[in-house]
Amino acid sequence: MIRAAVAIGGAGGLSACLDREGNATETPESGTHPTGPEDLSTLPDRQHAWVEWLVRDRFGNTVLPQHQAILLLDYVGPDPPDEGARTAVESAFRTLERAFQRGTGGDTSAVQHEGLLFVVGYSPSYFSRFEPSLPESVTLPTPEAVLDELGETDASADNADAVVHLASGLGSILLAAEEALFGDLERINGVTVEGTLKEYFEISQRRTGFFGRAQPAQKYDSENIPEKAPLSMGFKSSYTDTLATEDRVTIRNGPFSGGTTMQVSRLEHDLEPWYEHDHEGRVHRMYSPEHDPDTVGEVGENLATDSGMTEGIAERVTEDAREKNVVGHGQKLLHARDEDFRQPILRRDFNATEAPGLHFDSWQRDLGDFLDVRKAMNGEHVAADVPDENDGILEFVTVTNRATFLMPPRSYRALPVPQPER
Repeated sequence: MIRAAVAIGGAGGLSACLDREGNATETPESGTHPTGPEDLSTLPDRQHAWVEWLVRDRFGNTVLPQHQAILLLDYVGPDPPDEGARTAVESAFRTLERAFQRGTGGDTSAVQHEGLLFVVGYSPSYFSRFEPSLPESVTLPTPEAVLDELGETDASADNADAVVHLASGLGSILLAAEEALFGDLERINGVTVEGTLKEYFEISQRRTGFFGRAQPAQKYDSENIPEKAPLSMGFKSSYTDTLATEDRVTIRNGPFSGGTTMQVSRLEHDLEPWYEHDHEGRVHRMYSPEHDPDTVGEVGENLATDSGMTEGIAERVTEDAREKNVVGHGQKLLHARDEDFRQPILRRDFNATEAPGLHFDSWQRDLGDFLDVRKAMNGEHVAADVPDENDGILEFVTVTNRATFLMPPRSYRALPVPQPER
């Protein structure tokens, strides 16, 4: 399977992907995929500007690429980084942008991501090597501070210096991009590789996964996962009203205006007790006790573009806890919505390859927004007790790892200093 080949990675995984994808004559060096623009200045300065280049479902909701990888990186280059290192690293990223179109290439009717999407971020540990510190316009707590704030004493803090998140509809494109980044290809999709990360970064962790309708039921050893579910807990998560806009998560001021912050976590799902609840019970725990199972549908498909969450449902959370002895995950998250009644974080998470769970990559203007959302998920606005198994999905989700990063605008994505001059 292509998912397994992406998880294996390397030249062997890339060869297996090419075989599975059905073009025996294609090589990663030659390639036949649409390439990026000749003038890279036409690309957005926001790394996180993905929406325009994502597939949309029949309701208009954005759909993430099927194949995903998160590379956690340790910096091993000259310390502090010099201009030679920055030039090489930026050249590596520009190679990918020339070699592959951005996602769908902007085709609004596309049903496949025949290109590549990627972002790069840097952690508090990376920036700690510099003086001065990050500007006040960037709020970037360490992962240890996040875990402490949330009381997650059993989770691990990941202190990699940087992260690269790669996404494509084709496993061969994702793996070819990774191989090119680390100097293992001289050409990629007909484009000469210029610059690599090889002398400047080592991969400390490599996390792969997938996204898409019916994928979890095929991958995981659980006969209870609905056949059409895009995520292992059985329901879709990306409705128009449950995701922040790209403008909402963009840093507005300071040298990193146009960037955002990343929170990268690994979550495990305990599916056996989750699926001991019937469909109605799962709907009430995932959405709210006010949601009718028939209105939601088997995997949330009947809700189309809107999750059905209202201010009235938010106001009923304590009443539902007392009278119905259950509160919904989505219902609790309503208490973190902003003045426009929209969530302040933009989720870019995907199913984990190795076991049921999520690689949860969220983008937000300020890490405080993520903390607000997680505290709402923990039920800080519920003024009544409910049994653990009825408290949204908390009982079925375990956080194992968290990391925090600044995602600079494209103009500063190559080994940035904390306060670049605009």
